[in-house]
Amino acid sequence: MEFGEIDIIHMIQNAGFVVQMVLLLLLFFSITSWAIIFIKYRYIRRAYRESAFFTDIFWESRDLAVAFKEAKELPGSPVARIFRIGYLELKRVSESGNLLPPPPHEGEPLTLSGRLAGIDNVKRSLNRAINTEVTRMTQMIPFLATTGNTTPFIGLFGTVWGIMNSFHGIGLRGSASLAVVAPGISEALVATAAGLAVAIPAVIAFNYFMQKIKIIEAELESFSADFLNIIERDIR
Repeated sequence: MEFGEIDIIHMIQNAGFVVQMVLLLLLFFSITSWAIIFIKYRYIRRAYRESAFFTDIFWESRDLAVAFKEAKELPGSPVARIFRIGYLELKRVSESGNLLPPPPHEGEPLTLSGRLAGIDNVKRSLNRAINTEVTRMTQMIPFLATTGNTTPFIGLFGTVWGIMNSFHGIGLRGSASLAVVAPGISEALVATAAGLAVAIPAVIAFNYFMQKIKIIEAELESFSADFLNIIERDIR
C-alpha cells in the first residue's frame, strides 16, 4: 500500500522487532474494537426498533395480558423485557393476595396503604430489571474506552523505541546524515500513526454508544414509572 511515495508495507517489514510487536498488538485492539462496534451497533439498533414497536403496542392495548403476549415476541427490546418481569411479579403478588387490602378490624377504615401492599415488590423487580438491561447494554463497551485511552501511548512507545534504535545505529555507523536517520525514524513513526488510527474510531464509537444507552435507560425509567402508575390506579 502506498501513499504518495510512502510504502507502508515495506516500512513495517523493515521495522525492528519491538515495533512490529507493537503494531501486532495494535492490530489486535483494532480487530477487537471493530468487532465490538459491529455487534453493539446491531444490538442497540434492534433495541431501539423493537422498544418503539412494543411501546406503541403497550399504549394501544387495554389488557396487560395481551401486551405480555406481544412482549414475548420481542426478545430484542429492553422495554419489553422489563415489562415481562414486572408483569410476572405483579401476577405473583396478585395471586398471593398481597395486592388485596387486608380485612379491616371492626370500626377501622380501609386504608390506602392496604390497597398498595405489594407494589414495592413490583417496583424492586422493575429496578433490578433496569439495572440488568443497562449492564447488558454496556457489556464490552468499556473495551472501546480502554482502546481509545491506551493505543496512542502503545503506538508512542513503539515510536520512541524505534527512534532509540535509529540513534543507536547512527552511533555505530558514525554518520548522522539525513539519509541514515530518516528511514529508521519514519518506520518508527508508523507505530504512532497506527495507534491514532486505532484510537479515534474507538473513542467515537464509545461516545456514540454511551449516548444511545443513556437514552434507552431514560426510556426504561419512564416506562417503569408509567407502568407503576397504571398498577396503582387500577388497584385504588
